[in-house]
Amino acid sequence: MSAQLLVIEVDRHDSGRAELRLTGDLDFDSAPELVDAINALRRDGYQQLVIDLTGVAMCDSSGLSAFVIAHRGGSAPLRLTGVNATLRHLLDRTGLAEVLELPSAAGENDVQAVG
Repeated sequence: MSAQLLVIEVDRHDSGRAELRLTGDLDFDSAPELVDAINALRRDGYQQLVIDLTGVAMCDSSGLSAFVIAHRGGSAPLRLTGVNATLRHLLDRTGLAEVLELPSAAGENDVQAVG
């Protein structure tokens, strides 16, 4: 089974909000790309970031680390959408679900607010 390259698509919106759509694997090789993309958005004044993980096939500890780095580097919570059951389990077990904004386990439209 070969790794899928990570593709990051960015939509910039008014009011300092940007959405990143990820497709592929978020792993040791690709996590720095996500961190770089987030850092560039923050330098450009985007603080409210939404990361759509619907297209992510696999996320390892390096991907989780990228979420932590992104969270610590911003003034607004990082919001994750499209979180599959496996990734949700990892986020719950590592405690990251308590730090990041995630949809409730019941559905994508409900957002769990965090401080």
